[in-house]
Amino acid sequence: MRGFLSGLLIGLVLVPIGALVYFHFGHPPVAVADTPFPFEQPITQAALGARIDAQAPKSAPIEPSPENIEAGARIYREQCAACHGLSPAASSFGGNMYPNAPQLWHAQGDGVVGVSDDPPGETFWKVDHGIRLSGMPSYRNVLTPTQEWQVSLLLANANKPLPPEAQYLLQQPLYAQPTPPPSAPAATGPIPASDGRK
Repeated sequence: MRGFLSGLLIGLVLVPIGALVYFHFGHPPVAVADTPFPFEQPITQAALGARIDAQAPKSAPIEPSPENIEAGARIYREQCAACHGLSPAASSFGGNMYPNAPQLWHAQGDGVVGVSDDPPGETFWKVDHGIRLSGMPSYRNVLTPTQEWQVSLLLANANKPLPPEAQYLLQQPLYAQPTPPPSAPAATGPIPASDGRK
């Protein structure tokens, strides 16, 4: 009985104290280049996968029309490309994050480009909720649900030919203001005055 109580004391008191001392005075992996904890990736991926499977929408409320794909390309360029890259240029710092930000316009094999093998609802969940401790923010209060779906449908179709306007936007250098594609006429005339509303 004494041995059982000693083991219980060690398990309930000394192990948590030892963990606190390690995290406070030790060198847990907190830098991007640090070696991760054993089984860190499988544990976190299993939890994330279970959550997405339970909560991700099963179907999109909008169609992957050329208009929605082009709108998704514009949003992607403004909100996502800095970390996830453009076509074919990779992000300059996405590969130096932990975990690495996936480059969503790079082929992975078997015709898969980026996350084109994921259901759009899974991508929507990630865009809407974000992923803790990964650098992936939640866009719930940044984009409308329709905009989140437009980006998700764009990425679901990354392995297919895209509308010319969307492809053009994704191929322009990130920090350059994209000009209208050659087939689109440039806007002319005065810019209407703003009434101050958004």
